[in-house]
Order: sequence, then C-alpha cells, then structure tokens
Amino acid sequence: MPLQRSDTADKIIVDRRKRHRNSDVARTVRKTRDRLSQQPGGLAFDRELLKQHAGSIVANSATLPLLVAILATTAVAFGAGSEILVWAVVAIAGYVGLAILARRVDSCPQAEISPTSARRNFLAGHFITGLAWAYLAAMTCPACDLAQLTMVKGVSLLVAMAATAIVASSLRGSLVGTFALPVAAYAAFGVDLSQPLGIMMVALLVAALPFFAYVARIMNRSALMLMSFRSEMDALVAELETAKSMSDEARRRAEDANLAKSRFLATMSHELRTPLNAILGFSEVMAGEVLGPINSPTYREYARDIHDSGQHLLDLINEILDLSRIEAGRYRLNEEPLALLSVVEDCCHMMELKARNKDLRIVQDFETSLPRLLGDERAVRQITLNLLSNAVKFSPTGGEIRVRVGWTAGGGQYISVKDNGPGIPPEEIPIVLSAFGQGSIAIKSAEQGTGLGLPIVQGLLALHGGEFDLKSKLREGTEAVAIFPPARVIDGLPTSLPRNLAARP
Repeated sequence: MPLQRSDTADKIIVDRRKRHRNSDVARTVRKTRDRLSQQPGGLAFDRELLKQHAGSIVANSATLPLLVAILATTAVAFGAGSEILVWAVVAIAGYVGLAILARRVDSCPQAEISPTSARRNFLAGHFITGLAWAYLAAMTCPACDLAQLTMVKGVSLLVAMAATAIVASSLRGSLVGTFALPVAAYAAFGVDLSQPLGIMMVALLVAALPFFAYVARIMNRSALMLMSFRSEMDALVAELETAKSMSDEARRRAEDANLAKSRFLATMSHELRTPLNAILGFSEVMAGEVLGPINSPTYREYARDIHDSGQHLLDLINEILDLSRIEAGRYRLNEEPLALLSVVEDCCHMMELKARNKDLRIVQDFETSLPRLLGDERAVRQITLNLLSNAVKFSPTGGEIRVRVGWTAGGGQYISVKDNGPGIPPEEIPIVLSAFGQGSIAIKSAEQGTGLGLPIVQGLLALHGGEFDLKSKLREGTEAVAIFPPARVIDGLPTSLPRNLAARP
C-alpha cells in the first residue's frame, strides 16, 4: 500500500481541463483503427502504394535518363547516326513527363488522391516511355556492326528492365506495360533470328520480362505486408497510449480520493475525540461513585459498560487516525537513540495483566548487549503492543507467548512475537494484512478488533525502512516478526555474533 504521496505531478494525457488533448487521443485512435480495418487492396492501401510509387520515381528521376544519355553517347562514339540522338531526346522527355506526374501525386494529400485516375495516368506514362524503348529495339544502323548492335540493344533493354522493376515495384503491371512492346519489337525488327546470337538474345529478353515482373510482384507484396504491420503497430501504440492515459487518470483520481478519505478521517477523528473525553470522564466518575453512591447496581454496571465502549471507540479512532496519517504521508517520526530491549520489556510488563487474566505466560528471550537503535520510541512501542495484543487475543487459555529480540543475519535488529494459537490459513494472510481485514478465525471467535493493528505495524516499519513478516500455520500458531534495517543500528555490530544467528529472521 502506498505510504507516502509523491510530490511530483504525473503526466496525465486525459485531463478534463485540457479537452484538446482528449480529442487528439480520440482522433489518433479512430484514425489508426480505420487504417487497421483496411485490408491490402483497399482504398487506403492503394493510395499509400501510389504515394510510395510516386516517391520512388521522384527519388530516382535521374537514373533511367542517365542510362539513356550514356547509351546514346556510346552509340554516337561508335558511329551511330542522328536517329539515336532523336531517340535519346524522346526517351528523356518521356521520363521527365513521368517525373512531373509523380511529383504532382507525391505533393498531393493522400486523402485527395483518386486511385483509379492516378493509376491510369502512371500506366500511361510508363507506356509512353516503353514506346521510346520499342523505337530503340526496332532501330537499324547500316553503318554499325549487326552483332554489336544486337548485343548493345539487348543489354540496354535488360538494364532498363531491372531498373524499372526496382523503381516501379509499387505499381503492379507497370513493368509489363512498359517493356512488353519493346521486347516484341526487338524480336520482330531488331535482330536476325537466323543467327544464334539473335535467337539467344530474344530468348533472354522473353525470359527476363516475366522474371523481373515476378521480382516486382514480390517487392510489391513485401511493401503491402510492411504497410499492414505498420498499421497494426500504430493501432497498438494508440491503444497503449489510451490505456496509459486512462490508467494515469484512474490513479490520479484514486490518489485524490484516498487523500480526501484520509483528511476526512483525520477531521472526524478530531471532532469525535472531544465528546468522547467527556463520555469517558463522566462514566468513570459515575462508575467510581466519586460524587456519591449509586443505589442501583445495574446503573453502576451501565456506567462501566459506557466507559468500556467509549474507551474502545477512542482506541479505534486513534488507530484510524494513525493509519490515515501513514497513508497520507503525514506521520512524522521523532527519531532518537533508543534501547530496543528496554522498550520491548516495558511493553511485556504492560501486557502481563491481560495475559494473566487468560492464564497466559509471556516468555522473554532477549539477546544481551544489543546496541541502540535510531527510531521513534512511540512508534516502536506501538508496534510491540500491537503484536503482543494480537498474540494475547488469539492464544488459548493456558498458552504461551514467546517474545524474542536480537540480531538479524544482515546486521539489523528484530522483534519476534510467537503464540501457539489456532493460526491463520495461508490464503487469509493477505486479508489479515490489509486495512480492516479480519480472518475467519477472528470472526468466528467474535474477538473485538478493527483489523487495523497489523497494517499500522507495516506502515510504521516502512517509515523506519524495515520489513514485516507474518508466518502462520493452522493449529501451529503464528509468528510476527518486525525487522529494523542495519542502517538504524547506531553502535554497529558486536565483535562476535551469536552462533544461532543464521536461524534468525
């Protein structure tokens, strides 16, 4: 349970005072859910693929024109005519027009893109560039060597196919639409099929076209999968952000409610204690017959009952007030050096009367020469009294309560209170350690209590940096151990630790 309230403000996304944040979160969640609901092939995915295609063409707008320029320059150097220059100009113009179209689509907002129109325009642009490559494939040069020209045109088409397959993989059908006609023109007009070289180059191009189309299709599927995974990731991130914001808001409200509860309890405790003091005082005067005898014994018994009930209510209010202060982080320790043995011994003497009334025996097993401990004596005394009170309350008549004080294995000090009562079922220990929690045995035995003793012990030990351990088994009794850390020990460890130290908590 939280013992101190953090002074730092949490970052709260969902805040009633900041409505724009709430609307931003809701808008993000709605957008990512819409994207997630779109399957590959849907409108949103088509638009994103077209945006990717346009971006790829813009980024590589100089690649294929550079290839055309190099090819034309090389052909001129080997004696080609002016036709190759005309082809180069036409091809570069086609790629420039395609780049302009791609830049226009890339700069357009995705929601405003018409997939049908953009896809049709892109395919038309690729087809126009394919016409230029078809012109090259069918071109003849009487002054050139036929074998060299056949090889150069075939290699150029292969390189152009590979580059287009990579650049235009986001648009399905673009590769076939660009190079189906050039390959046909090359086979029909650009080679001599009676020569082995011509047959080999045609076969190579015919095989390369479906191969590169398959590679482009694989890249297209990979892009679709990547987009789908990214949509799912965006949706999950939005859901996590929403869940975190709701959790932060719920935690903030819970902390505010808990603080309001603590303040209310503290205020009510103060208001109730004032009339209770009058009730206790007057009932004690009446029960003791200080102002004169009471003739009716029943009235005297009533006065004692009023006093006992008022005392029980006062104890309950004090416990609630202490727990409220601990939970609100307002319990201030008055730390000073104290002798743990002396405090525990005084508490045992205070509980002797109650123990004797139930024929119980309190056995003290203290290690000698324990150094002083830095702590709040009132808090340590309350810890010890709460543990002893529980042991006396649940121990059977004629039983034994063993109280031990000594060293821990790590160099700290501990208080152990063990009884031979009915014990606590293991599944009920968390209930017993919670505020107002009582086990089934306590309910059945109708023992008077509020269930605040052990939570107060836990809170006080936590303020000291210590720990609380509750060990119990049915029909074997219960042992409660309060452990103070080594940092609280002032005079340090003794020169020789007890031989049975390893058995200590």
